Amino acid sequence: MTYPAETSGTPAMAPHPYRIAEVPVALLAGGLATRLRPDTEQVPKALLDMGGRPFIDFQMDLFRRHGIRRVVLCLGYLGEAVEAHLGRGTARDMEFLYSYDGDRLLGTGGALRRAAHLLGDVCWVCYGDSYMDIDYRAILDSFRREGALGLMTVVRNADRWDRSNAVFRDGRLLRYSKRVKDPAMTYIDFGAALLRREAIERIPPGVPYDLAQLYEAMAEEGTLAGYEVSRRFYEIGTPASLDETRAYLSGLKT
Repeated sequence: MTYPAETSGTPAMAPHPYRIAEVPVALLAGGLATRLRPDTEQVPKALLDMGGRPFIDFQMDLFRRHGIRRVVLCLGYLGEAVEAHLGRGTARDMEFLYSYDGDRLLGTGGALRRAAHLLGDVCWVCYGDSYMDIDYRAILDSFRREGALGLMTVVRNADRWDRSNAVFRDGRLLRYSKRVKDPAMTYIDFGAALLRREAIERIPPGVPYDLAQLYEAMAEEGTLAGYEVSRRFYEIGTPASLDETRAYLSGLKT
């Protein structure tokens, strides 16, 4: 098990930061998954069975199919089992790196900040319980054109899957908050974002922190761009959504 220390250096990156293969994914997969117990008492959520294969295998296949080659897994609860399953990624022609919360869970933002030295100047931020089959190249191109500190993917929701949390209008993300209910919020955070190093370094190191706080502040100051996607996401955060996602993934050709 590896606990990378905070350092000021970054790993060597290819000279062009917007080639899809050179932009890593920070996969946030360190939560306790209490809503799925007892299934997750001994097995991390990422390794739950989806019709013969663990959920995280479908995620890695998806990333690879879209050209992504480097994934930094931010782990906590039962994370060693995830690392033992995935290894270093050689068999998939990918590279997997690992960052652990340590003695206490750091939350989505704290885990991302701890892994910052592995992520370079620009990275994807995705959730470890979500399957998001979207056009990653097109989103990355849009991020390059926007020149913002970050970009959040959103989907029209109208409270279908969860409470809507974003105001997105005329191609712009105008507001984002999980704390405040606003009737103008008809979109929801899709679960895939892009962040520059400068944005991640706003998170205080070594303390629990919810990534939603950073997104909310960036949206308010106008440094968080938005990108609308049309395909729905699948996630395994609750027993009902787990069953739905298992049925969907079991039907995919592998």
